[in-house]
Amino acid sequence: MKALQRLIQGRVLLLTICAAGIGGTFQFGYNLSIINAPTLHIQEFINETWWARTGQPLPDHLVLFVWSLIVSLYPLGGLFGALLAGPLAVMLGRKKSLLANNVFVAAAAILFGFSRRAGSFEMLVLGRLLVGISAGLSMNVQTMYLGESAPKELRGAVAMTPAIFAALGIVIGQVVGLRELLGDPGAWPLLLASCLVPGVLQLASLPLLPESPRYLLIDRGDTEACLAALQRLRGTTNVAGELAELEEERAVCQGQRARRPWELFQDRGLRRQVTSLVVLGSALELCGNDSVYAYASSVFREAGIPKGKVQYAVLGTGSCELLAACLSCVLIERVGRRVLLIGGYCLMACWGTVFTVALCLQSSFPWMPYLAMSCIFAFVLSFGVGPAGVTGILATELFDQKARPAAYMVAGALVWTLLFLVGLGFPFLKEGLSHFLYVPFLGVCVCAAIYTGFFLPETKGKTFLEISKELHKHNFPRQSQGPEWTGPEVILSTEL
Repeated sequence: MKALQRLIQGRVLLLTICAAGIGGTFQFGYNLSIINAPTLHIQEFINETWWARTGQPLPDHLVLFVWSLIVSLYPLGGLFGALLAGPLAVMLGRKKSLLANNVFVAAAAILFGFSRRAGSFEMLVLGRLLVGISAGLSMNVQTMYLGESAPKELRGAVAMTPAIFAALGIVIGQVVGLRELLGDPGAWPLLLASCLVPGVLQLASLPLLPESPRYLLIDRGDTEACLAALQRLRGTTNVAGELAELEEERAVCQGQRARRPWELFQDRGLRRQVTSLVVLGSALELCGNDSVYAYASSVFREAGIPKGKVQYAVLGTGSCELLAACLSCVLIERVGRRVLLIGGYCLMACWGTVFTVALCLQSSFPWMPYLAMSCIFAFVLSFGVGPAGVTGILATELFDQKARPAAYMVAGALVWTLLFLVGLGFPFLKEGLSHFLYVPFLGVCVCAAIYTGFFLPETKGKTFLEISKELHKHNFPRQSQGPEWTGPEVILSTEL
């Protein structure tokens, strides 16, 4: 209740969350979702365009190749955006980076909107690459921006909001893609170009809101601007204690340069942090959530849902993830990060096991398809409550100011690379394992829960200084043999 009162008191913080989210992870979920509805229409456009150019139809396998290229360039662009996010966030600042990121969105919307009129499927390929860059950049910078702008007692809840906006983007994308709206065969260029709307909303709102106080003080050395930003974000002039904490961090390692991404793997003092980032970041993409979504339509049809109504049932899965993300935002400061991660992965392993059994026996018992359908919703809820949001907080809380931009680059590159590889290999895995497709993902869920239980420290309600000190003890259990801990190192600049 206190956290809710604090958030209401700091109305500017709430507006900052919304303005950053609408052009951040909302765009990620939205662009990930809307590409599904016009699949057949775009493939027909590819074939028609080739026919108009050459007078011959494009072979089916080449149509499929071009379509796969359009889809797979989104995570590839996300990889480039993630690598760009760290340096850009310090060069321009967190807020200006998010604003500048809309250049990619505007360019992509223009390419999508005029692709059919120009008779060019290459414009779709380039557009998907650009929205991927935008998503990769904004996902990292948004989480960094909000994590640094929130007070410690709200940091977990605020850092969960990117997951809420991502789930909201998926749901809105599914709604807009319905046949009754922009899912009509002739409306797909407008559907893809609609990504411009969230960008315009962010451009209209975010400039009115403050920059990250931590960036203003540590990177720019502007104490007055930092104080003004803190007062606006907290809704009170009594921020002396929080400003003193920031000054303490700034003074600890005055003049230190930023870490480069590869240096994180070489520093023994960051061993636990980097391992946690890599293990849990990989588990997020390899836990099987995509496989459940891929099976959703067929399972719903087996359960007797009419073919024309399956799209509405699939919409329910996105709504479940949105509901779970909102629930997680409420719970995270009550039960902590570890409980949500362990509970989420354990429940996912449980529902995944039942789901596999139901798929194998769906032809033997008439009620099995309904059990499989229930498992889909339960699995998505479990994923949304735990791993979907909590994993994104790791780079914010486990790394100090000096290593945080590089950590976001590593985490972003890892997630987008795995997303690309999973998308590339999933059809072959599905064909090879059939109903047993989920078995490898079960092992990932179990391993992630075990790792969290044994190796991930709880960070609920702790300052960045306290978290750094605790992690130092884990990395150097024998204090006499390890270097003396003097506090977190804080950056003044990030090198390109």
